[in-house]
Amino acid sequence: MLDSMINISFQKDLLVQVDQIANDEDRTRAELIQEAVRLYIDRKKEFKKLFQIGKQIGETLDISEEDVVNEVKEYRKAKQCVK
Repeated sequence: MLDSMINISFQKDLLVQVDQIANDEDRTRAELIQEAVRLYIDRKKEFKKLFQIGKQIGETLDISEEDVVNEVKEYRKAKQCVK
């Protein structure tokens, strides 16, 4: 079912890659681009959920983003010493 049609422009080299993948997968250019957009939107939603969960945990544990950054730095430093 076609709800709306849009026109978009691509750099030639990107469009060549899109067409090659669509051809390899026996799909239309439109099908491939629609799936790519759906996947992008799904990924954005998942990252938003993860950041919300992280914020809630941070508030519950009373830790800041800076605290997390410092913990990551310390972990990485400790990991390098083990090698």
